[in-house]
Amino acid sequence: MVWPPVRVRKDKGRIRRLLRSWVLLKCPGCCEGTLFYGLFSMHQNCPLCSLKFEREQGYFVGAIYLNYAATVAVAVPGYFFLDYLLNISLFAQLVIWIAFTLVFPLLFFRHSRSLWLALDTLFNPVETPVAGVGEPPSRAGKVPSGDRGQS
Repeated sequence: MVWPPVRVRKDKGRIRRLLRSWVLLKCPGCCEGTLFYGLFSMHQNCPLCSLKFEREQGYFVGAIYLNYAATVAVAVPGYFFLDYLLNISLFAQLVIWIAFTLVFPLLFFRHSRSLWLALDTLFNPVETPVAGVGEPPSRAGKVPSGDRGQS
């Protein structure tokens, strides 16, 4: 049994709420708390509902993949689009798209983390403690399995 008992939050418009939290860079749990307190500095927990953002070490590696995928999804078609419409030289295209691939990930950084949190909340819903439930049963007298008095 998991302690404390938890209830998965299910409400109508969950996807719309998560999309809103992604775009506005808000906590996916309460949709009100801010994720960032600086340009690249992220709160550890939501200032309002205390939801822990980085649940384990390496949690935001998925956000890096999202950021990379968004950059490629814009740069590759953009190259062909500009080549077809404007017939720009290869050197000019390289200058444009190298500059883009250096700047865009920095600008999309906050949104990629927010999107990762929203997707994680969508597929692994935020669990909130059940109201009115007390402390777990006492474990007095039980010795942890790793400490059995052996020296």
